[in-house]
Amino acid sequence: MDLQTLTYTVVGFTFALYIGIAFWARASTTGEFYAAGRGVHPVANGMATAADWMSAASFISMAGLIAFNGYGASVFLMGWTGGYVLLALLLAPYLRKFGKFTVPEFIGDRYYSRTARIVAVICLILASITYVIGQMKGIGVAFSRFLETDYDTGLYIGMGIVFIYAVLGGMKGITYTQIAQYCVLIFAYTVPAVFISMNITGNPLPQLGIGSTMADGWHVYAGQA
Repeated sequence: MDLQTLTYTVVGFTFALYIGIAFWARASTTGEFYAAGRGVHPVANGMATAADWMSAASFISMAGLIAFNGYGASVFLMGWTGGYVLLALLLAPYLRKFGKFTVPEFIGDRYYSRTARIVAVICLILASITYVIGQMKGIGVAFSRFLETDYDTGLYIGMGIVFIYAVLGGMKGITYTQIAQYCVLIFAYTVPAVFISMNITGNPLPQLGIGSTMADGWHVYAGQA
């Protein structure tokens, strides 16, 4: 089997898996569509959230931004990750407690203010547009490379797949699809890091191998000598 056929097979299997999950977990109530029925296990929810962080916006766009702009661009990574933590600690639990489906709805009722609701809507739209731009750019680039098509075609294919499982399953379908993506992404993140660490330092644990290299630079200088 040549590389292109293998690529089509793997990508096709992945698409089929995501669409199958969407059919299996399709939402039948408003609560399931907007909040996955509020019955997702915390571990599964954590996996879905992690997959959302390790998405095209991080895996391609954020990595490219840091690689292109250097160390200074790491502040975007800190803000990106810190924002997730703040939302998880300060907003998500109370959104669930209040029984609301959207952040503006919660903010408006929590502060008894229509103005606060409008501000929340504006902030949400700005944040979502910024996030979606990175996601769509990553989808278009990845799919065009894997499927050997032009950028626009790759983007439309990716958007179509996302549209299918988002519309069918709502938050319930997206959550379980994200869990499947988490398994793929954590493997894609971990394996290269392990082999890079082994190649540079001989230690399979990047935190110990590459961390010590960055700390004192001894391995780098020893390799150049």
